[in-house]
Amino acid sequence: MACHELSALRLGLMNVLGIEDPAEEEHEKKELGTALKERPVLESLTKVEDLQSLLKFYQDSLVELQEKVSKMKEDDPKIHYYRSLLVLTKKVEQDLIIQIENLKKIYEDLDEIHHYLHEIYP
Repeated sequence: MACHELSALRLGLMNVLGIEDPAEEEHEKKELGTALKERPVLESLTKVEDLQSLLKFYQDSLVELQEKVSKMKEDDPKIHYYRSLLVLTKKVEQDLIIQIENLKKIYEDLDEIHHYLHEIYP
């Protein structure tokens, strides 16, 4: 299977979010097969502990995927699948960026509301 980027991202998200689901973890590792040994960036993605590292290694994996697709021949029977995979993974990247930005906004808003609370109740 070629959805290695998505499986590695799911494993990384499990780490960051503290999700402990051995069945899902085993499923994703099975999906990855030997890809972790062949692509160190995917292995790094599966072991992240923070959102910034998650995004960085995911983006790095997409660069590798884009390079692979750019080298494929037009008559390769898998090219349409890989091009669709590029669109999907790019969409996931954008969603991930938005979620991280939203969490940062919550963080900043907490400080602002904390200061406001002290204005009301010094």
